[in-house]
Amino acid sequence: MGRGLYPQLREILMAHGCTFVREGKGSHEIWQSPISMKRFSVPVTIAATPTANAILKQAGIAAKIK
Repeated sequence: MGRGLYPQLREILMAHGCTFVREGKGSHEIWQSPISMKRFSVPVTIAATPTANAILKQAGIAAKIK
């Protein structure tokens, strides 16, 4: 399981229908959004709120992590 903001970010992604696609390089995962129809990288060790919010934006999700 991830550290930092990863559990919260994962919960938001899954609540909006995003799906885990595969493991990426290093400590990253590749996810896909049904909203934006894009694939994006999610670091399992994410600790920065601005980075987490940028990932949500790529997924087409308006929610923000505070």
